[in-house]
Amino acid sequence: MPAGIMIPSRHVPSMIGRNSSALTLAQTNILEGQQLPLQHQLVDLSTQATTTAESEMIRTREDDFESKSGSDNIEGASGDEQDPNQRPRKKRYHRHTQHQIQEMEAFFKDCPHPDDKQRKELSRELGLEPLQVKFWFQNKRTQMKTQHDRQENSQLRSDNDKLRNENLRYKEALSNASCPNCGGPAALGEMSFDEHHLRIENARLREEIDRISGIAAKYVGKPMNSYSLLSPTLPSRSPLDLGVGGFGLHSPTMGGEMFSAAELLRTVAGQPEVDKPMVIELAVAAMEELIRMAQLGEPLWSSPCLDGANEILNEEEYVQNFPRGIGPKPFGLKSEASRETAVVIMSHVNLVEILMDPNQWSTMFSGIVSRGMTLEVLSTGVAGNYNGALQVMTAEFQVPSPLVPTRESYFVRYCKQHPDGTWAVVDVSLDGLRPSTALMRCRRRPSGCLIQEMPNGYSKVIWVEHVEVDDRSVHSIYKPLVNSGIAFGAKRWVSTLDRQCERLASVMASSIPSGEIGVITTPEGRKSMLKLAERMVLSFCGGVSASTTHQWTTLSGSGAEDVRVMTRKSVDDPGRPPGIVLNAATSFWLPVSPKRVFDFLRDESSRSEWDILSNGGVVQEMAHIANGRDHGNCVSLLRVNSTNSNQSNMLILQESCTDPTGSYVIYAPVDVVAMNVVLNGGDPDYVALLPSGFAILPDGSNGVQGGGSGIGEVGSGGSLLTVAFQILVDSIPTAKLSLGSVATVNSLIACTVERIKAAVSGENPQ
Repeated sequence: MPAGIMIPSRHVPSMIGRNSSALTLAQTNILEGQQLPLQHQLVDLSTQATTTAESEMIRTREDDFESKSGSDNIEGASGDEQDPNQRPRKKRYHRHTQHQIQEMEAFFKDCPHPDDKQRKELSRELGLEPLQVKFWFQNKRTQMKTQHDRQENSQLRSDNDKLRNENLRYKEALSNASCPNCGGPAALGEMSFDEHHLRIENARLREEIDRISGIAAKYVGKPMNSYSLLSPTLPSRSPLDLGVGGFGLHSPTMGGEMFSAAELLRTVAGQPEVDKPMVIELAVAAMEELIRMAQLGEPLWSSPCLDGANEILNEEEYVQNFPRGIGPKPFGLKSEASRETAVVIMSHVNLVEILMDPNQWSTMFSGIVSRGMTLEVLSTGVAGNYNGALQVMTAEFQVPSPLVPTRESYFVRYCKQHPDGTWAVVDVSLDGLRPSTALMRCRRRPSGCLIQEMPNGYSKVIWVEHVEVDDRSVHSIYKPLVNSGIAFGAKRWVSTLDRQCERLASVMASSIPSGEIGVITTPEGRKSMLKLAERMVLSFCGGVSASTTHQWTTLSGSGAEDVRVMTRKSVDDPGRPPGIVLNAATSFWLPVSPKRVFDFLRDESSRSEWDILSNGGVVQEMAHIANGRDHGNCVSLLRVNSTNSNQSNMLILQESCTDPTGSYVIYAPVDVVAMNVVLNGGDPDYVALLPSGFAILPDGSNGVQGGGSGIGEVGSGGSLLTVAFQILVDSIPTAKLSLGSVATVNSLIACTVERIKAAVSGENPQ
């Protein structure tokens, strides 16, 4: 008598009617390819419920057997037959072939729940009946669910064990809790769970602080005090203070000790990438060295000038005063040390924030820092500010010329507020702490600045730069500038900071100064135009130096006047037109003062003498925004009135800026419609720009600009001029650069250089 086949009991509930207590199922089964008649059976749900656990175990074993033996098809099996109280029936198997199993396994990966049409199609391909395919997929889903449940149960069991162990630890800690007032044993309810957890953490931190204090005392040469970790009332935070206190723990006083490794450890936790104790030792010692380098005078520092400018570090005195440091100077490197002091129009809080934020820092010093980023934050500071902040950084420092290689540095930056209110930010190289096969080309000894609060939102800044560098790759015409300390020295950092602080003060102005002219009528339009000009300057500075991320190709020329080109593909960048952009740059020496070159290039009335693209048109200034004390520091909107009636007028956005260590004239053609949006206060980030321009530096003979002696040889008070163009040579990013485009750009830059030389050499130098 043929046996009926039951769907596994786990699928029964979905097929039960609302008012039925039993299920009647008629099924067709296949035995070795023969059709069997329908057989009706009744399944007692109460009996099935009592045997669920045992049947599930049997089903799991059968699923395992199925997966191991090639997914056998079981005939004559039902939920009732798995009950040991009933008479066992003979189980008959139909084994699927290996090909059938592989095909169904592959189909299961894509579709674990095939519909009737898919099952029929699959059964036809494999020589099976649709019901066999249906049961195979049911069994496979059950098997996968069982495996998933096992994994989930294992994970939950592991998590439960962890929670149980942690709970036991907390119970033991609570049993040993003491009263915060009298110190005696505390009864349950006297101390909150969170409070006691913080006290446990506090005790752990004390032990770590004491350990690091001992290390720092051994390194610095004097004992370090341990400080109370009880948190006082936190001071109010300025909206510009972005620092986040690690554990909210702060010491109100320093106990007379200026440098403490202990404070750093309050927010250092779980940083396996660097050797934290060594980094902290280095940072503490570097902070002490920076303070002394900034405050000491002769014989450590001496100046050949009566006014104290251009101070020179006495190397012998330095070694005697700072014998520990970061070790002796590596072979092949030479020392560069400089110090500069200035008062800038920015609060000490904002200055610290800019220095500790790599994005703001690299934007503020875009002419010096071509790339800067934080690799690891070891401490975010305490008391809601950057006091005690410690971060590992990498940066690339530049001179705006392809003839001067950039200087890469890997260092730690440490920020500290001292008892007298002075803030200090110090960098020191970490190259000695990481294994590297590359030859060291630049190492930063303790360098940075002291920031002292002054009345009316001003700050006094003392900047110290001390590096050891291999400068043998610098081109000969830039050697005097680099050797003078202007190219990478403290004077350039401070001069740039002073100029940028004036620019930021102009950006933050709530009203339009009466001296400004043109089409700008609202403060919003003024701010948008300044923001657009800032992006233009950043783009220019990022594409003019000999950075390691840029690959320059030399075209033609003789010696220093070689034209170097570099291609970039612009795709999905709203700030650049799409296509292939060709950067071309060249640097050369001019026998006139930097001030004379700067005034000539920024003056719109003399633009037609060198700008080939203006095609002899009359240039008119439509808008003017002053952003500094020097009248040369400004942003202008120029209109080129074409002499040809068939050509439309062109708009040019231009920013010119100057300080004692360098000057820039940077410009870019802009779309008229987009510029109208900016002038009305719209978002300037979507205006496409390809900036070109000039970087003007002294040649290094006199140390500062404006003191040139006129026409003469290199080093006699002349100028170093870098000309750089960015030109869209093809609007399709995937197109290949043609030699004709390169030749055109090469001709354009060579013609511009010749025009500038002829124009400035024909003037009488001052």
